Amino acid sequence: MHDVIIIGGGPAGLQAALTLGRMHRSALLLDSGEYRNGTVLHMHNVIANDGTPPSVFRETARAQLSEYAGIEVRSLAAEHVSAEAEGQFAVRLADGTTAIARRLILATGMADDLPDVPGLGALWGVKAFSCPFCDGHEHADKPIAVLGAAERAGHLLGLLGRIASSITAFPIGTTYTDDERRALEVAGARVSDSPVREVADAASGGVSVVTDDGTSEVAGVFVASGTLRQRAPFAEQLGLRMLPSGAVEIDDFGRTSVLGVSAAGDLAHRAALPGPMASVIAAAAAGQLAAVGMVQSLMGS
Repeated sequence: MHDVIIIGGGPAGLQAALTLGRMHRSALLLDSGEYRNGTVLHMHNVIANDGTPPSVFRETARAQLSEYAGIEVRSLAAEHVSAEAEGQFAVRLADGTTAIARRLILATGMADDLPDVPGLGALWGVKAFSCPFCDGHEHADKPIAVLGAAERAGHLLGLLGRIASSITAFPIGTTYTDDERRALEVAGARVSDSPVREVADAASGGVSVVTDDGTSEVAGVFVASGTLRQRAPFAEQLGLRMLPSGAVEIDDFGRTSVLGVSAAGDLAHRAALPGPMASVIAAAAAGQLAAVGMVQSLMGS
């Protein structure tokens, strides 16, 4: 039996494993190979790793974890989790076996449900983005497009306006109202009269944004619409308390509403925050805090 099972092999799960290993606690890290940033070519805004491919980051982390005898990393998906007798947790794995632990850390992340724009999924993470902190700088002094809801589009304009050479806002589905259009124009955007119909790779290396009025070419697009959901079913299986954002509610040490279960990364946040933060560094920090909480809870055992 392990002290802790960690489900999720991104920054939160990897850091949690490292912290547990350094405190000589046994842990099993399960990595399904599916990641929210699975299509991303390079990480940004990560000190000492700015521009590093996520796959290289994970490979380096795994190599470092191999130095800790108590840490086992398996490239295997978890399928079901349950609370068992005597405060233990059972995790059924994709190979049909079951692993048991005294504690459980969920680090499976969120998934993005993109707006229904043909071509957007193929560009996601490469030429279409949501986070200016992660991908804004690469579009410095270049024209970009913002697609979707006016309120979020206005927020993106405020962040990207000093970076891009120009920004065009395109509605999705229906046109912007007159008030929305004026607000976006005041914020510095050109505003399309017609909703975006599709996006595609442009021959120049940028993105073609197609509307009924024609085609515009930009260096990249930022998406202001879409929803988040839990990538895995484990929060529901365990009956964890959820927040309106769709994330798991945690305290300052990542503890959930179920004793012995913690959550780390963008699948969870404190109730005082409006939503989860999609950040490699924030996820790693959350993984470390969750692991510290686990070490404290296991003292004496």
